[in-house]
Amino acid sequence: MAAAAAFSFASTTSKHSSTFISSNSSHNFVPPSSRSISLPLPPPSPLSLSTSTAAAVSFRIRCLDAAQPFDYESQLRSEHLKSQSLKVAILGFGNYGQFLAKTLTRQGHTVIAHSRTDYSDAAASLGVQFYSNPHDLCESHPEVVLLCTSILSSEKVLQSFPFQRLKRNTPMFGPESGKHSWAGLPFVYDKVRIGNNEDRISRCDKFLDIFSREGCRMVEMSCAEHDRYAAGSQFVTHAMGRVLEKFGLESSPINTKGYETLLNLVENTSGDSFELFYGLFLCNQNAMEQLERLDMAFEAIKKELFGKLHQVYRKQLFGDLEVGEEESFRIQKLLVNGASGKPPPSETLSEDGSSG
Repeated sequence: MAAAAAFSFASTTSKHSSTFISSNSSHNFVPPSSRSISLPLPPPSPLSLSTSTAAAVSFRIRCLDAAQPFDYESQLRSEHLKSQSLKVAILGFGNYGQFLAKTLTRQGHTVIAHSRTDYSDAAASLGVQFYSNPHDLCESHPEVVLLCTSILSSEKVLQSFPFQRLKRNTPMFGPESGKHSWAGLPFVYDKVRIGNNEDRISRCDKFLDIFSREGCRMVEMSCAEHDRYAAGSQFVTHAMGRVLEKFGLESSPINTKGYETLLNLVENTSGDSFELFYGLFLCNQNAMEQLERLDMAFEAIKKELFGKLHQVYRKQLFGDLEVGEEESFRIQKLLVNGASGKPPPSETLSEDGSSG
């Protein structure tokens, strides 16, 4: 019977009996409703009573001590996860919104979403609560709101929601560039309307930790500085990808590494909507300057190529003989547009034969 006492032990001095709750039924049959036996014991002496009582108390303490670390650690883990989780609202649950939701839910955050299109099935498959009514979403009191709409509709969305504060940030990647891993990808953020409030600082840090844990390269930068860099990198990348898409690049059996890079560029940029590209152009005041620089660079390359070709063509026609400036200009015009070029205005002759 001593082995059965490992489950529980109790001593009652008034009836001089002990009760054991045991899973061992080899000695006595125990009905399913009871599963306990009571055996009479001889009246204990004062010494044995105090000894048995002390043993029982000691035994109970040891059981509690053995169970406490397991319960305590489990409780601590639950409280820790709860303290680190956020309720995040995603406005615009299209391709990009769903892309972010996958990682947010995987990290244990509560995600709710709203979009003009009904994405309730897609949201349910990701463990996200979808709200078709934006006011219902606001009633859920999210701690962080992610604006994942198109650039052109952002202003309208912001006007329709009762936002009081925003945490501005932008990952410099999307479903195409981050579909395999976020490691090393830049995440640019600008802390605004946070101040010295500890609650806001803590909430902001928890949100930024989502991307830090995925291996993103965290970059704190002002919005104006971001726009300058983005026009020279993000917009130019999209512009070149669109140009090459219109050009009609096709894979071949003898693709070089550089050509594969161009094909990947076209694939990444063409996967995004033209509305996104147009938004990058329209809403970034530096984009027009970059577009003009692209055009000037293309023209400069053309002139450099035709200039080299002109030198070769002239040498084939005239050998080592020197050609005058007027003839050189005419040959260059022929190479550029196929028309018979006229001499420059400064070299034209007047009716009396003098140079004009």
